[in-house]
Amino acid sequence: MTTMARANVLTRETVGKLENRFGRKRLYWGGGLIVLVALALTLRSVANRPKQTPAPGPRPVTTAKVITQDVPLYLDEIGSTAAYETVQIQAQVSGQIVSRDFKDGADVKKGDLLFQIDPRPYEAALASAQADLALNQATFKRQVELRTKNVTANQDFDTAQANERRSEAAVAAAQVNLDRCYIKSPIDGRAGLRNVDVGNLVGPAGTAPLLTIMGMDPIYTDFTVAEPDLPLVRRYLNNPNLKVVTDADGDNVEPREGKLYFIDNAVQPGAGTVKVRGETPNQDRALWPAQFVKVRLILDVLKEAKLVPGSAVQIGQNGPYVFIVKPDSTLELRPVKPGQSQGDLTVITDGVQPGEMVVTSGQLQLSPGMKVNPGAAGPNGGEKPGQANTIR
Repeated sequence: MTTMARANVLTRETVGKLENRFGRKRLYWGGGLIVLVALALTLRSVANRPKQTPAPGPRPVTTAKVITQDVPLYLDEIGSTAAYETVQIQAQVSGQIVSRDFKDGADVKKGDLLFQIDPRPYEAALASAQADLALNQATFKRQVELRTKNVTANQDFDTAQANERRSEAAVAAAQVNLDRCYIKSPIDGRAGLRNVDVGNLVGPAGTAPLLTIMGMDPIYTDFTVAEPDLPLVRRYLNNPNLKVVTDADGDNVEPREGKLYFIDNAVQPGAGTVKVRGETPNQDRALWPAQFVKVRLILDVLKEAKLVPGSAVQIGQNGPYVFIVKPDSTLELRPVKPGQSQGDLTVITDGVQPGEMVVTSGQLQLSPGMKVNPGAAGPNGGEKPGQANTIR
């Protein structure tokens, strides 16, 4: 007897025993219930089977073209302004101030009268010196006449001549002292706050100045350059494009260009910096002495520099890189050498070519060789599909 026949006989015997024990009807109901449970479990397993995910399409990215334009090569520093000229007005003769002929904080011109010291004592001294001069001139004239007649001694002639010259010097000194009673501005500038009023006694021995005047046009821009940048600055000292751009925060005035006036001959010990001074036009008095300013030392102009948006440059384990979108819309990871920033753009000295497309957002989700949809909105928003973000 075959194995299949034996199994059939065994099955019939088992069914027969079950029918005798439970009854045929109850047996059929139980069997049907078991079949239904098995069918339900089968359908559930089929329904919970994971669906196959369709292959993702090209990832949308925001792109920008590599452009070229002339940009400056510069160093950004922090500095302050200083008056072009500073003069402290001091009394050179003693006396009482009898008038003040300027307004505090006013612009003054060279030669404008500022203070007047009582001139009467000095006028009297000048008159006395002039009288002595007249007498000595007459005496010398008589000695000249007597000498022509050989009736005077040489000593008397020499004494008369010396007295005349001494009187001329005394008159000149008295005139100088009288002129110093009228204190005038030695420069064009802006007057500060006076330190004395009319009625005060002043003199050369006074320690505090009567007034301080500052020349403000042009104005100096003082700043420092770090020692490592000094070779770069020295390389461009004779460059015609070298200039100093000064900008004060919150003044609503455009940055203004000046020229390099001075660079110190030594590095400051302990600071590692070199003092630099620029000369800046200041006709409108927008810049004031001792004002903090931002300074840009422009060394040269880079012709046809390659620029990309700053967000396109990423830093990886091997250094800076950008994602290049190739003509077939696949990605290439390209190492680059970034230069200085130009607003929202960054100069790329090596690694890209003009006209190439770079990815500007979502680089962490990208990998080399991935298919992308250039110009479509990136993960952080951006352009609409089909529009490339070209830098202008």
